[in-house]
Amino acid sequence: PLFTIAAMGIDQSGQRVNPPATDEVDALLAAWRRERPDLDTSPMTVLSRVTRLARLLDLARRSSFTENDLDMGEFDVLTALRRAGAPYQLSAGTLGASTMVTSGTMTHRIDRLAVRGLVTRLKDPNDGRGVIVQLTDVGQRRVDEALTSLLQAERHLLSHISPPQQHQLAHLLRELLLPLEGDLPD
Repeated sequence: PLFTIAAMGIDQSGQRVNPPATDEVDALLAAWRRERPDLDTSPMTVLSRVTRLARLLDLARRSSFTENDLDMGEFDVLTALRRAGAPYQLSAGTLGASTMVTSGTMTHRIDRLAVRGLVTRLKDPNDGRGVIVQLTDVGQRRVDEALTSLLQAERHLLSHISPPQQHQLAHLLRELLLPLEGDLPD
C-alpha cells in the first residue's frame, strides 16, 4: 500500500526519496540496540509510539474537558447519557457498567453533576429503589461543547496524516484490538 511505502521514504518505483524522519522512539530503540543487541525490540516500534500518542491524547482530552469545566469521569457520564438519545436517561447501574466504574464512584459522579445542574435524578418506575439519571438541557449543551472541543483537538493530532492514512491506521488498530478486547478489565 502507498501509506506503507511513503512511510518508509520510498517512491512508487522503489527508490528511496528522503530518509525517514526520526522521533524519540527511534532514539530509544537505537539505545536498546546498542545496550541489548540480543533483544528483538520490534514490538516497541509500534507500542512505544502508541503509548506516546496515548499520552498526547490524554493531555488533549484533559485540556478540552477543563475548557468546559468537566473532568474525565464527568465527561464519561454525560457522553453516555447523550449517546443514549432522547430523553437522555439511563439507570445509575447502566451508567456504571458503561463507564466501567463501581456503584460508589458512579454515585459520587452523579452527585457532583446534579449539584451543578448537569443531570437530574428520577425514580426508576420499574424499581422502587433504583435511580434514573437524566441529562439536563444545560448538561447537554456542556457535553456537546466539550465533545466539539475534543474532536477539534483529535483532528489536530491526526492532521499530519491524510484521510486515507487515517482510515488505514484505524483499520490496523481495529485488527490489533479485536482479539485483545477480552483482556480489558470489566
